[in-house]
Amino acid sequence: MERVDVAIVGGGPAGSAAAHAAATGGADALVLEKGVPRADRDRLGPDSTDAAGILDYWVDIMGIHPDEFDDGVVQRELNRAEFRGPDESATLTSTGIDSSYDTFGYTFQRARFDDWLRDRAEDAGAEYRVGTSVRGVDTDLSAAPGDGDPRHSLELADGGIVGADFVVLADGPQRTVTNRVLDEYLPADAQASERLASRTANHIAYQEYRRVPEAVFEEVDDALVFWWGVMPGETAYPWIFPNADRVCRVGLTMPIGLDIDEVDRDAYALLDADDESIPQGAEYIRRLLEWQYGDEYDIEEDFPLVEDAGKRNGTETYPISSTRPIDSPVDAGVAVAGGAMGTTSAFHEGGDHVAVRTGAIAGELAAEGDLASYNRRWKEAIGDEVVRNVTMADMVADYEPDDWDRVIGAADAMLAGEAGGSLLSQPYRSGWESAKLLLGYKWNKRRVKKEYVGIDESEYVY
Repeated sequence: MERVDVAIVGGGPAGSAAAHAAATGGADALVLEKGVPRADRDRLGPDSTDAAGILDYWVDIMGIHPDEFDDGVVQRELNRAEFRGPDESATLTSTGIDSSYDTFGYTFQRARFDDWLRDRAEDAGAEYRVGTSVRGVDTDLSAAPGDGDPRHSLELADGGIVGADFVVLADGPQRTVTNRVLDEYLPADAQASERLASRTANHIAYQEYRRVPEAVFEEVDDALVFWWGVMPGETAYPWIFPNADRVCRVGLTMPIGLDIDEVDRDAYALLDADDESIPQGAEYIRRLLEWQYGDEYDIEEDFPLVEDAGKRNGTETYPISSTRPIDSPVDAGVAVAGGAMGTTSAFHEGGDHVAVRTGAIAGELAAEGDLASYNRRWKEAIGDEVVRNVTMADMVADYEPDDWDRVIGAADAMLAGEAGGSLLSQPYRSGWESAKLLLGYKWNKRRVKKEYVGIDESEYVY
């Protein structure tokens, strides 16, 4: 049997950060990554999908400054985010959170980012085995780290077996391996495979890489643009994010399984009265571009797909976890990190920063030979970020278009009263609606902070 100190399932941001930290700490770290082809990647790698980008304070959460990246990872530097409702809009020029990074944020090319993380981990001494899937993990709880027999045996799709003292599960929000492993430590009536099932717990995101007209690119080349209240579903929204060379990622996120008969078709700008089902992602994108730019441009001619970008033919589809983050069964020598633990936010379609941070904590502790403090450490590192996301998602869960206009209008009034362009600080002079927004946020945040963990460490049975 092959033997390593730390086996890491998944080579995305969480897995690569865990590998780097473990190898830096002197551990033998092996990353097992099934490998997914992309049109814009020369080698097989993780299931990379471009997220919105990184905001200023996310740089500090992630712990990696963009100056460290290879050329081509960072695409555009940002100075604002625009939030557009059916009839109202607001522009945010500051997150209002202290940061060591001196601009609003940046967008990046995710495949190059993943490749840079992999190269960094390999330079530290980690080994990558790409094209290798993990079928299952068997654990002997009587084996202690450093003993003759490994605590974990990972069965590979090719029939091989890898023994490891510690396992980091970083297989993303679909949790192909994670759910099966966690089921071993949870009661039969509280299985992770049911509670975290992708068919009920995830959103789906879809985006296209389009080269846009010069005038359109000049409008958005330093901004993240979101539309709220124009398509149905909890935390469902389209976006435009700028890349380099006049390429923009035009995309959306929406929940799985939404029934068109449960929504008012006339209320949403991107629905048609004769829709018989919720539109597919590509149709939503076509409608968004026609709605915003169709009076001036021929969309298919003037906004062509960049077919050598993305996963395939200039498009990509990917899951986003909408669960709350979970604790790990650390007494079994297992840490779950990144999207697999539910840290990717469907509210703002971001998760790379928390994936890197949680993976780094897991790898560091595994190298030290003790994961006992992992659940406490990840809460200290990203707890505030998670609570913000869960609070906002809970607050808007039942919003309809009029609600979005009301809230975005209140946010615009609040921002107009603040010289720094930051939100949720001193809105009282901006009117009663602004005060309600702030007070509601603070009240919900206190409530969420007590219950934001989806699976608590105390639930695991060894």
